[in-house]
Amino acid sequence: MSRAITRRLAVAASTLALAAFTASCGQGGGEADGPPTEITFSILSAESQTASGPLWEPLLNDMEEEIGVEVRPFFASNYNALIEAMRFDQVQVGWFSALPALQAIDRSQGEVIARTVDVDGKDSYTSTLIVRRGSGITLDQVLACDRSLTFGLGDAQSTSGTLAPMTFLFSPRNIEPSDCFRTVRSANHQANSFSVATAVLDVSTSNSVNTVFLTRNNPQIIAQLETIWESPPIPESGIVLRSDLDPALKERIRSFFLTYGQGEGPEAERQRQVLAALNYSQFRAADGSYLDPIREMQADQALREARASGDQAAVAAAQARLAELRVNREVTP
Repeated sequence: MSRAITRRLAVAASTLALAAFTASCGQGGGEADGPPTEITFSILSAESQTASGPLWEPLLNDMEEEIGVEVRPFFASNYNALIEAMRFDQVQVGWFSALPALQAIDRSQGEVIARTVDVDGKDSYTSTLIVRRGSGITLDQVLACDRSLTFGLGDAQSTSGTLAPMTFLFSPRNIEPSDCFRTVRSANHQANSFSVATAVLDVSTSNSVNTVFLTRNNPQIIAQLETIWESPPIPESGIVLRSDLDPALKERIRSFFLTYGQGEGPEAERQRQVLAALNYSQFRAADGSYLDPIREMQADQALREARASGDQAAVAAAQARLAELRVNREVTP
């Protein structure tokens, strides 16, 4: 049986295992049982398993060969399932986007060992405000809060579409968009961009990834847009493992990711092609502190919710947390 077929069967087995883990609530093989002979690697996939599997399979094959332990992949599109799987030791290592990575740290004994770097060398992205090119709308006009403009936000839990602009732009000025704009609509970045380009909306949130996407796929739309505000860097995805994993194995995994695709020669070039298929150029060393911008967004959201509820104790706690996080960065929103 080919290794590719074996991998696909392993994925299916992992799916069944995850379905059962919440019922068992038992710990998998940990340090008390000696070093594991296999680990499960979880992948948060916005696409189907069929589409994502072939992209990740070469990297996981290389990882298995390098660390000397069988690596079983598990794909899911549900954040909570992957976080809970790591919490109950059904998953030992995983690729997580920033917010679920933080939740894995807080809830699942997660430890960040690396962050991803895209093909352009960036390990973060930014939230933006966009207007129609030539409209003359400035950031000062947006912040005037005179209800003269129409505005587009992202989903309430969108990091770059809502949380980042609220945290870094509006909340420091005590601005609530619903009070400041003639109308406020929620949609994804692409829909908002089309609305601004066609003058349906005056201004909307977007992000730097969407700018790249539109530049490549809808140049006629991006030509109608300009950016009037950009947030501080927002962390991209990372590699998280359980902190209680066998120490020697943990270091082999860390070394694998930090050296993968580096150096010269045919093997390094092959590995770079594997990374390029995932839209990455390398994995860069990181720890949990790289997720501080996400923590700040969460604290800002908690502060807004506490103020809305009138809970003064919660307001004070959120303000203290925000102050603690903000001393770690310098930014003029």
